[in-house]
Amino acid sequence: MNRTTTSLLAVGLGVAAYRLAQRNNWINNRTMKKMRRRLTKSIF
Repeated sequence: MNRTTTSLLAVGLGVAAYRLAQRNNWINNRTMKKMRRRLTKSIF
């Protein structure tokens, strides 16, 4: 697996987890910002 595939997979998983958490109202905005920062750092 190359880097592009891995990052795409990570994005897909992140989006799925984010949608699930949003639907179940698990996370607040502060957690979301932290998660988004970690995601962007891991991708770029």
